[in-house]
Amino acid sequence: MITTLDYGKLQAMSQPKRLTEQQIKFAELLVYNEGKLSPAEAAYEAGYKTRARKAAAEMRNPKYFPLVVKYIGELRAEIREKYGITFERHVSELAQTGNIDNLSADEIKDKLKKILDDNKEIINITPEDIESNTLELQEESNLDSHSQKD
Repeated sequence: MITTLDYGKLQAMSQPKRLTEQQIKFAELLVYNEGKLSPAEAAYEAGYKTRARKAAAEMRNPKYFPLVVKYIGELRAEIREKYGITFERHVSELAQTGNIDNLSADEIKDKLKKILDDNKEIINITPEDIESNTLELQEESNLDSHSQKD
């Protein structure tokens, strides 16, 4: 009889293959926090406290953990279906956002002004309230002042 070794690479032949609680937690953390947690962070949070990076890499490898990889795929498919995400739709939305390289300087200024106007409640700056004569310049460091005198 073969016993479970090193994160479940080999399972006992008499036991049905199934995911452990830690593996389920890893997969869910990985998928539901995509872009927020790295795979190593997801593994650590799932309970793989030592060698989390190695555990994350192995659990995403179908050669070692086909059930974990399959579960991750199922979770991602569920999210795509729930939110209607497709490659074509994603590319289409990206194309609609435009490209700054194709804009003139005036168009860029207009877009920036609109962004500032739309978000003025959350942006904590008021440049029109600051008068230039009230600004104090910081003294230059000794190194800078010496280099300018020479």
